[in-house]
Amino acid sequence: MSRYRPPRAKGSCYITPEGERRLREEVRQLWKVERPKVTASVHEAAKNGDRSENGDYIYGKRRLREIDSRVRFLTKRLEELTVVNDIPANQNKVFFGAWVTLEDDDCSEYEYRIVGPDEFDLSQNKLSMDSPLARAMLGKLLEDEVKVTTPKGETLYYVTAIRYGSSAAD
Repeated sequence: MSRYRPPRAKGSCYITPEGERRLREEVRQLWKVERPKVTASVHEAAKNGDRSENGDYIYGKRRLREIDSRVRFLTKRLEELTVVNDIPANQNKVFFGAWVTLEDDDCSEYEYRIVGPDEFDLSQNKLSMDSPLARAMLGKLLEDEVKVTTPKGETLYYVTAIRYGSSAAD
């Protein structure tokens, strides 16, 4: 068995303004704050002589490679992304960036925001637009049915509210 894994399918190239700010802040934090600290610690560890058995030096160099790799990835990704900050003319239809409230047959309500794959976070109810549920919701109108096939079977939801804004409180 080989270690080969096929490349992941690229996610959609859309992001909200908040998501873009978060990614740019991560690049700034890594490049301007964390990398200088790690570089200084590697420099100090290198002064101690034998580098082959110097844990601070070895782990510091490894962390520098991780930081550089992440900064390179984020920089390339930010160049590819399209920031979507326009509110659509038809606010009764689900588009990218919408907060959508769904209700199931048990009258349980769920609220999700449809965001890009670089910023999804289910703990904050942010759902990637590439997920099956978000793909089923896109283009739906208020009071439409949303059918999603899950491992447990088909689940039916109803769109009860659609709104646009940056947070759940908007």
